[in-house]
Amino acid sequence: MQSWVVGAVTMALITGCGVQADQPSPRATELVGVLASHGGTDAFLLPDSDDFARIPQDPRNELTAEKVELGQLLYHETGLADAPKSADLGDTYSCASCHHAKAGFQAGIRQGIGEGGLGFGAARVHDMRRDLATMDIQQIRTPSTLNIAYQGNVLWNGQFGAHHLNKGTEGQWEEGTPLAANKLGFHGVETQAIAGMGVHRLDIGDEGDGGCAAMVPYSSRFDSVFIDVAEDERYTNVTTGLAIAAYERTLLANQAPFQRFLRGEMDALDEESLAGALLFFGKADCVSCHSGPALASMSFHALGMPDLSGADVVGPDPDDKTRRGRGGFTGRFDDDYKFKTPQLYNLRDSPFYGHGGNFNTVREVIAYKNAAVPAQPEVPATQLAEEFRPLGLTEREIDQLTAFIERGLHDPNLERYVPKALPSGLCFPVADGPAQSQLDCANAKPTSIGF
Repeated sequence: MQSWVVGAVTMALITGCGVQADQPSPRATELVGVLASHGGTDAFLLPDSDDFARIPQDPRNELTAEKVELGQLLYHETGLADAPKSADLGDTYSCASCHHAKAGFQAGIRQGIGEGGLGFGAARVHDMRRDLATMDIQQIRTPSTLNIAYQGNVLWNGQFGAHHLNKGTEGQWEEGTPLAANKLGFHGVETQAIAGMGVHRLDIGDEGDGGCAAMVPYSSRFDSVFIDVAEDERYTNVTTGLAIAAYERTLLANQAPFQRFLRGEMDALDEESLAGALLFFGKADCVSCHSGPALASMSFHALGMPDLSGADVVGPDPDDKTRRGRGGFTGRFDDDYKFKTPQLYNLRDSPFYGHGGNFNTVREVIAYKNAAVPAQPEVPATQLAEEFRPLGLTEREIDQLTAFIERGLHDPNLERYVPKALPSGLCFPVADGPAQSQLDCANAKPTSIGF
């Protein structure tokens, strides 16, 4: 047990001239002891978002305050929507269209929609007047960028990132596909941000075509952040991706009640959440997969969850590679139907769970894992994870575990990561007509330095 946690417990018991203060609840004291058996509180503590020395990062993309600030703007910048398939949809979407603060940096809808969407957040829908082939609609649930700094390889199948678990997969990095971005040699967060520029029809442009790079507020920021990069390589989708990745690494749910508890606030978790936390680290053994500060892990498991399918799904069903998860990327049979363990913070902000978004409450997911009956008959029993077994939780215990995940792991102030305005003057994180009305925003492109 860390000494500062022992001190917090002691100070909660005794104050001043021997006067007894409010005692921490027995459950709170018990949880500190249980955490000690799992590496102590530090093993689960998220750093402050400006504590760059403690945030995992790519050594080739060092975090700096200026780079993070630039990335924050670019992440939300609808002006980056400069390569749409439908010319009239330029300047209407951004990275944050599908990863925004109000949804816990998830999409807030079952299928993330970039180009071709109408509206913001939970109200965002596809524009039925348009050809589906022109739209950017995801065929797997959009993962969160919250706490992404703790992912060595990114996406449900971990396909992005040249290091960590992707060593030995070089044969899959085919030229002409997004996977070729791995050849740049960056870690997963950086690689995904760079590849995502092309996948999601974003483009920084250059001074010649009047893109974002032509805007003085952006070009001067690039000059400052990437001063060591040759000028002819400074305003590119690669440097844009690096800035966005730097910002994404600072998206940490470090104000959640559980994080406050880890810092010594013994009353930060309510009793129901404390009971759930004891189950998480005890009887339910969730920590065997959901470990570390993000309560995730770089492990892949087959749990027999359904793929994205059903009458409400827009576009074709997921292809074979998508359905096979990690195996669809590596080509190895042993990896088939295995998907990466997701992080667990702010899940209630986007009520779609599992890689197919087929569960609508956190409780449904816990009940599914408790029963351990696979819902996807396509997944062979031999592929199912050893951890996918009946947990023996009672209905009351399922409620308690739900309380810990929904309340104890919910950071209420993610809006601190959102800029007040963009240098472009555009609405964000989406800027189509319905979204502008919902956001009470009107585009005001500055003509003096326009796009």
